[in-house]
Amino acid sequence: MNMNLSRKINKQSFQKFLDSFKYAFYVITHPFDGFWDLTHEKRGSLAVAHILVFLTLMTNLWTMRYTNFMFNTVRWERVNIWTEILGLLAPLLIYCVANWCLTTLFDGKGRMKDIYIGMAYSLTPYILITNPVTIISNFVTIEEGAFISYFDVIALGWSLALILVSVMQVHDYSFFKAILTFIFSIAGMMIIVFLLLLFFDLISDGIGFFISLYKEIMYRLY
Repeated sequence: MNMNLSRKINKQSFQKFLDSFKYAFYVITHPFDGFWDLTHEKRGSLAVAHILVFLTLMTNLWTMRYTNFMFNTVRWERVNIWTEILGLLAPLLIYCVANWCLTTLFDGKGRMKDIYIGMAYSLTPYILITNPVTIISNFVTIEEGAFISYFDVIALGWSLALILVSVMQVHDYSFFKAILTFIFSIAGMMIIVFLLLLFFDLISDGIGFFISLYKEIMYRLY
């Protein structure tokens, strides 16, 4: 009895996960309705958002590694994988923090969770377009390579447009207010990065001071 109930619950949870994952395809084609239902009707999930962010990070690495050398300026042997992952993941997370801080002050209705989910689902076009283009880049000539750049622009532009719509729908903002919020969120990201750098610089100086003090004491004593 308990085993059957457990299986039923697991099946329902898995089906809900699949529905949330498939909903990403609806969001990118019907963004206004999609993002509204994503947060207000709970059609999205954190698990799917985590997977989409992970796929974005892997897509970035895949592109650097397997794009045809004629269209790729990156030298894979010089790439630090963890640096590249952090270099993309950190801005995404800092954006969520900056957007939440700003919208909290200006009557935004979205929670940090909603902002993160909306941002993650907005990355779907980048994943869907960039991976096939990376493969295709190995079968086209340099004259046809212009199409690679076009698709890259489409992928990034589509994702940025979706992030803007997610700001509108998650926080129930007008289009103009969403644009201002997005711009100020970018500015907020810069401020957060500056404060983090300043903080770590102060910590580094503090550690350096105590190390120097310790060495001086040891020198005086011995």
